[in-house]
Amino acid sequence: MSHTLLQTPLVGWHESHGGRMVDFAGWRMPVQYASIVDEHLATRRAAGMFDVSHMGRLAIEGPGSAGWLESLLTRGVSGMPVGRCRYTLVTDESRILDDALVAREPDAADGTPRMSMVVNASNRARVVEWLKSRLPSAGVTLVDRTFDTAMIAVQGPLAMEIVGGLCPAADSLRIEALKNYQATSASVAGTPAAVSRTGYTGEDGVEVIVPAAAAAAVWEAIHAAGAPRGLMACGLGARDTLRLEAGMPLYGHELREDSDAFSLGLGLAINLEGRTFPGSGRFAAFRDRPAGRVRVGLTLDSKRSAREGHPVVQGDREVGVVTSGSFSPTLERAVAMAMVDRDVAAQGTAVDVLVRDARQAATVTPLPFYRRSHTEQKSPENIPWQQR
Repeated sequence: MSHTLLQTPLVGWHESHGGRMVDFAGWRMPVQYASIVDEHLATRRAAGMFDVSHMGRLAIEGPGSAGWLESLLTRGVSGMPVGRCRYTLVTDESRILDDALVAREPDAADGTPRMSMVVNASNRARVVEWLKSRLPSAGVTLVDRTFDTAMIAVQGPLAMEIVGGLCPAADSLRIEALKNYQATSASVAGTPAAVSRTGYTGEDGVEVIVPAAAAAAVWEAIHAAGAPRGLMACGLGARDTLRLEAGMPLYGHELREDSDAFSLGLGLAINLEGRTFPGSGRFAAFRDRPAGRVRVGLTLDSKRSAREGHPVVQGDREVGVVTSGSFSPTLERAVAMAMVDRDVAAQGTAVDVLVRDARQAATVTPLPFYRRSHTEQKSPENIPWQQR
């Protein structure tokens, strides 16, 4: 059955600039413009800009908003200061519904507390349905702002300078002062925006949320300011290779409904002491009974990519499965993430990956595969996430 794809406010720009458009989670999105490798390397060397408006953006307001989210999310959020962002999981009693980024917004003019969430496009509808089913009768409102706004990610060594140069001096200084996983309001290219120092590429940069009606003008301004310095518009293809090099899990690949988040290295996103949330007992059991398989990186001895579902073997024994894999433009070799048995998870362990039934030699490698120079030291607040 055919269906009409959802479109971001920037779809016209993508089409007019050669974007190869695909169906992604029900949205018409660019997978690339010319070369995924060129877009990837531009982000590592200068800057890349990504339309991530397909991701869900939710506004939660009211005197009970922080306490209500505290009762539903795996991460404690009730004590978050204004401007703080935090990675979390959204769960029901038996499943991980999504991973998300939650932020404490400035209070409304009348003093009403405000929170926001960004969720994956593929899970937005069910997360909204789940949250609405748990709304209290008073004190909290939930509004899906996905179609009223747009979201632009600008990532790379020059990203902060490029976006800051489009802001008034005071706003530029405020953006520059942001630490990882912090957010502020600013005027970007003359448009009121929410700016967060977050991303999904392993690079420094910001994600900018603006009204949908202003999205094209803001995108054009960023592109015009950055292109002479090496910035490129990037599609979903480069976004995926960048996040793979950065060792970031993707919902539907590494992270699934039934995942043990501790085995994925996401234990810091789960606060169990002194609090409960849907499924907290299940996560406590995971914590207390380590899983047989854990997430690792694999570097292959060739450029031939492993893909999701390819078996990982040692001798005649199957010891794991690939969850994500691709050619790494930065390392110039194939890399993958995989869930493997604990006894083969040590750094340097030699394994093989069956790529179309052909054995490809691989080595267990620490994650991330790529770490940018002069990376800000991350605190437990700052766990890489989705934007999926």
